[in-house]
Amino acid sequence: MNATKILQQGRQPMIRFLGKRTTPSTIDHTPKVHPASPTHSLPESFASYRQKAQQHGPLNQTNKFSTGIGSSSGSSLGPIEAGKGSFFDRSELPQRFQRLSWSQAEIEAVESGGASLFA
Repeated sequence: MNATKILQQGRQPMIRFLGKRTTPSTIDHTPKVHPASPTHSLPESFASYRQKAQQHGPLNQTNKFSTGIGSSSGSSLGPIEAGKGSFFDRSELPQRFQRLSWSQAEIEAVESGGASLFA
């Protein structure tokens, strides 16, 4: 415990700052358009911005089946089917892409840690 106190007392920061810390006397907080903005203009209000904003899709769009997320059960939305060329499980893939079955020699090699292959 005492050794830690001694080490902390002599600590010097390795970074050195020039001059005293000062805050600028005037800071301009007025909203400005971002240089990469596609419209090069600020929105009139937050509400108008929210109407056009998108995050993983439009924010103001409601689902045609419900008025909000979670307001109806999943089964009421209808059956779920994979699109053309999409599969939900590996067993639905064509035979050439399905999992291969293990041979008895492979199972023994795994169980012995591979040592049985060289013995």
